[in-house]
Amino acid sequence: MQRSLRRIKHRIKRLVTSYMSPLGWAVTGLTIASLITFTILGWHELLAMAIVFACMMVAAILLSLGNTSFTATIDVSSRRVTVSDTVKVDIRIDNPGHTPTTSARGDLPIGDNHERFSIPILAAGQSRQTTVEFTAVSRAVLPIGPLSIRKGDPFGLVRHEKKLVDQINVFIHPQTVMLNTLNAGIPRDLEGQPSGEIVDDDLDFYGLREYEPGDDVRNVHWLSSAKTGTLMIRQYEATRRTDTALTISVNPDDYLSSDEFELAVSVHASIGVQCLLQNRPVTAHAGNEHAVPRNSTEFLDGCSAITPDINDDPNLAQTTLTHTPDSSFYYITVGRLKSIDEIKHMALALPRSATCVVLQTTIGQPRAIKRYSDFTLATVGSLDDLPIIMGVLA
Repeated sequence: MQRSLRRIKHRIKRLVTSYMSPLGWAVTGLTIASLITFTILGWHELLAMAIVFACMMVAAILLSLGNTSFTATIDVSSRRVTVSDTVKVDIRIDNPGHTPTTSARGDLPIGDNHERFSIPILAAGQSRQTTVEFTAVSRAVLPIGPLSIRKGDPFGLVRHEKKLVDQINVFIHPQTVMLNTLNAGIPRDLEGQPSGEIVDDDLDFYGLREYEPGDDVRNVHWLSSAKTGTLMIRQYEATRRTDTALTISVNPDDYLSSDEFELAVSVHASIGVQCLLQNRPVTAHAGNEHAVPRNSTEFLDGCSAITPDINDDPNLAQTTLTHTPDSSFYYITVGRLKSIDEIKHMALALPRSATCVVLQTTIGQPRAIKRYSDFTLATVGSLDDLPIIMGVLA
């Protein structure tokens, strides 16, 4: 019963507000109030007000009439762009009916802005195309739409609005730079390449040795054992795999400016893209978002949605280890306001067997690399410094 009442209430509200604006309802109320008051007081001024208001409402209703049976499509030049790229949005309005349409106004939200354009009278089967261009000035997940048409009067009393096309998202990726091949990792882990370390169980066959007490009998090579008369055990060459954890601080208090934060996102994105191009498993951490992207495009889509969060945990290692405790590499990107004591405390929580690189963005400062016992600190003054820094670290 409650759900039914809510649906009825919603339908009544939509019916009341879909064709008449609050100003229109106010004018209607003033018209009725003026007539009632005139009958009581007999003031002709009130009658004149009622007539003027009534004429405005009648004119508004007549001006808002007409066929608005439009259909529309939106075509974006690219759903994924980089900062400073130009995006072209083609809007096609069609009249699929057998009667002409009336003129109307189109409204296309692009982020926080609205692109408004006029739609002329369209004959049966006629269409009109409008192109909107804009430059992607900042990294974001930019909503475009929904496209709607509006038909109403100049007074704003009566309106008819209809949604034609749903919202689509355009991913504005951060700027990135190409990096050289990153180092493969540490001896315990790698991308499936032989390491030179001989173990009893892996994928890459190496040779045979005599059986020793405690060996798994499933590794016995029976043909060789029958020939030699001694139990022979298979040996394998250990393979490695590099699991990489990428963490970025999204706390605005760690950065001197918004440009420095954007530089940090670009550094974070550049390293992630290179890891994924090398088929290295990556887990990305940004505030409360923890993702395992399948490819660089999916990773960059996630980078487009990174936003500052004042409630971000200052101990980035704690949240990183919760989701990726066994990574071989930890890349952590922070701002210049992150103190060295905080960075040292953060690095202490990471596994000693893993490699930790902290990249600190400081716009305008010279690039630098400083090695500590538990981590390496790299100062990144501009995005162009990153290939040089990563080349040295490799």
